Amino acid sequence: MDDDQRYSIGELSRRTGLSAKTIRFYSDEGLVPPIDRTSAGHRRYDVTAMARLELVRTLRDLGAGLGEVRRVLAAETDLPSLAQRQLQLVEEQLRRLRTRRAVLRAVVREQKTTEEVRLMHKLAQMSDGERDRLIDEFWDYTISGLDIDEEFAEWMRSAKPRLPDDPNPAQVEAWVELAELINDQSFRAAVREMWRRQAERMAAGDEVPVQTPDQAAQWWSLHDDVNAAEQAGTAPDSARGRELAERAARTYAEQLGTADSPQVRGELAEFLAQPVDERMSRYWELLAIINDWPAHPTRQAGMHWLAAAVRGTLD
Repeated sequence: MDDDQRYSIGELSRRTGLSAKTIRFYSDEGLVPPIDRTSAGHRRYDVTAMARLELVRTLRDLGAGLGEVRRVLAAETDLPSLAQRQLQLVEEQLRRLRTRRAVLRAVVREQKTTEEVRLMHKLAQMSDGERDRLIDEFWDYTISGLDIDEEFAEWMRSAKPRLPDDPNPAQVEAWVELAELINDQSFRAAVREMWRRQAERMAAGDEVPVQTPDQAAQWWSLHDDVNAAEQAGTAPDSARGRELAERAARTYAEQLGTADSPQVRGELAEFLAQPVDERMSRYWELLAIINDWPAHPTRQAGMHWLAAAVRGTLD
């Protein structure tokens, strides 16, 4: 296309598919001004004007008002920048369409209600920044004002949901469930209570096991093996149960920074036998689904199985 060529409104109409009336309207509004006029006063446009028309159409298709369109165009000065902005808009539109497709597939599969669909669509259209703010607000509520291990807390809150540009229905559903979970007042209260107990123990001078990322990975691997053994019907006092109990004791002692001992194992068994709020495990499972990470569920049945296995090593 010749950068020096001039086009009439009719020629622009044929090339862009927009009606002459629409082009004239955009020109009158100053969105696509003519580059010059003929001796008879007819408007003439250049290739940049054609690109501006395409951008205006894209913005309007995305629901932008004339004022918004005018502000966008005010920042553009040449054809490459116009093309770049249009490419960004098209890619954003594609992202939204892919997300909408995932929502519709989830609706078809799960037979969602009207209210559930409305919520799902709203949450799925959030940007990464908006999702981050929801997660940050959750951790701010559950941790603020408590004297806990800051490095561990920062590691916990650094895991953020990153819904891909082309999510599958399971990822969209996981994000919706996660958003509902972190806004559940009983869950928020339970997590804050967990942190409060840790802060209380630290203030009393008790040894509180605080995981590093490497130690967390060891526990996740152990939980996977424990869940498999428990679900397979393996007895806690079997050879496999003793093997997993030894792994748990070594990891726990290392986490405490102390030597393995019957006292340490007794504390570990007592800890493992406590009631487990599986919603905390579900929080991490949902993040794993959204981010396509390996999932490592912590099940109460598995924890109690491991507690029995650890107690068996004390006999």
